[in-house]
Amino acid sequence: MSTLDWLLPVVYLVVLLLLVKPLGGFMARVYGGQRTFLHPVLAPVERISYRAAAVNPDAEMTWKTYAVAMLVFNLLGLLVVYLLQRLQGILPFNPQGLAAVSPDSSFNTAVSFATNTNWQGYGGETTMSYLTQMLALTVQNFVSAATGMAVLIALARGIARHTAQTIGNFWVDLTRSTLYILLPLSILLALVLVSQGVVQTFNPYQNVALLQPAIDANGNMVTEQVLAVGPAASQIAIKQLGTNGGGFFNVNSAHPFENPTPLSNFLELLAILLIPAALCYTFGKMVGDTRQGWAILAAMTLIFVVLVAVAVWAEQSGNPALAALGVDQVQSAANPGGNMEGKEVRFGAASSALWATATTAASNGAVNAMHDSFMPLGGLVAMWLMQLGEIIYGGVGSGLYGMLAFVIVAVFVAGLMVGRTPEYLGKKIEAYEMKMASLILLIPILAAKIGTAVAVLAPGGIATIFNPGAHGFSEVLYAFSSAAGNNGSAFAGLGANTPFYNTALGIVMLISRYWLAIPALAIAGSLVSKKKVPAGAGTLPTHTPLFIAWLIGVIVIVGALSFIPALGLGPIVEHLMVFGR
Repeated sequence: MSTLDWLLPVVYLVVLLLLVKPLGGFMARVYGGQRTFLHPVLAPVERISYRAAAVNPDAEMTWKTYAVAMLVFNLLGLLVVYLLQRLQGILPFNPQGLAAVSPDSSFNTAVSFATNTNWQGYGGETTMSYLTQMLALTVQNFVSAATGMAVLIALARGIARHTAQTIGNFWVDLTRSTLYILLPLSILLALVLVSQGVVQTFNPYQNVALLQPAIDANGNMVTEQVLAVGPAASQIAIKQLGTNGGGFFNVNSAHPFENPTPLSNFLELLAILLIPAALCYTFGKMVGDTRQGWAILAAMTLIFVVLVAVAVWAEQSGNPALAALGVDQVQSAANPGGNMEGKEVRFGAASSALWATATTAASNGAVNAMHDSFMPLGGLVAMWLMQLGEIIYGGVGSGLYGMLAFVIVAVFVAGLMVGRTPEYLGKKIEAYEMKMASLILLIPILAAKIGTAVAVLAPGGIATIFNPGAHGFSEVLYAFSSAAGNNGSAFAGLGANTPFYNTALGIVMLISRYWLAIPALAIAGSLVSKKKVPAGAGTLPTHTPLFIAWLIGVIVIVGALSFIPALGLGPIVEHLMVFGR
């Protein structure tokens, strides 16, 4: 294993952490209504948007009104995406004449993009027209991400304010998230990606002559191939920045038209965790104590570093089954080394393992290698990160409000241990907050495990498990963990584009998105009305190394106790089978 294999994650984390404060501070100013360098250009657009939508930006909402606005907006977006897929055969910007998408796949995709999951059971270039990609999928990449950010900001206000009733205005938070944060960053990243070779065109697919003719399965001579193109760069930028992950092409960021160079690979990888990490600092600024944000970011980063190390080691160590066949897995000037099955030679095993860890730490789901071909422990890392609830950085907004649920549980348990009423940032944590936090923690766990249990028993679920034994079970567990975590990545060996899986996974995505967002808003509504309690000698500091260690312990215990039995049937037993031969 070369020095470069370990240097890449180090450089990646250094660059990421250096960007946390400037971007996080900028976002705090945006949500606080303060002037930024973008206001001269974008403030008039913001005002026009409110007038066009008949929104009073000064009218704030209670948590219930905020939740209703969020649900109605997301439901309308879901319906639009569904209809565009069903009607795409008669709509414009469809140069390949692609037919309407089936009802079950349309439902799954509409739910997937509305919930910021971006699970894809279809091949993008063979299923979706340019119009559907742009108007349905790319638009939802923006607004679903902005929805998660809005819910987080509402929760931050609930913690920061006291003896109040309102937590902000959903329409304002949604607009500012999109207009000042997601859109400028996406334009910048898209331009850089185009410079690297990511395609952005309305031209039809291109017929290209093969350098060497080939014979197809029917014995016919093949002299040319069709290269799928389209307006990809604009979608790739927001899919990464918004932790969406849905690829324009079927093989996602392993496709050279989505991710052509090492620089594009690094920038797309950086974009995945950029906003989730920076929101920790934004949270600290909004609650008036940046140490709180840094403490949460430290807990996330420590867990991430350990799991990156495990994943890189597992993939770079190689596959003993391939070694037994005489496959050279030793790193050299001509060989990247390690387990290269399912990986791009442009990136290698170490870079692919880093990407897999980042994309499942965030609820992104974009891939630059096939996770189904990872070693059992490499696949376990990706799976377990999703099973933690997508809180190690997590989705934009949703990851941090999920992490804050763990913080509330950690504070509550610590308070019980010392016999004091638990407090967090001057607010008493009582039974109601604990119930809502418990829902946030437990619902994804139940959804993933129940969905997996049904799938391995139901005829419709068993029918498309093509790999028998432990690996087939891992594929199903991964699929439902991905849906429950609103991640969207897959092990890819499972036939998931069926009525059974499209419906079952769609239901799990809906439950895991909105049954978590609503409790988060309920916590905000409860805390915002409480008085602020002055810190005393017995107050538990929540910014110290001790609390960071305690928070990590709570996260690991909840994750381990919940999924170790299921993981034991999948990747753990598969690891023992591979290395026990």
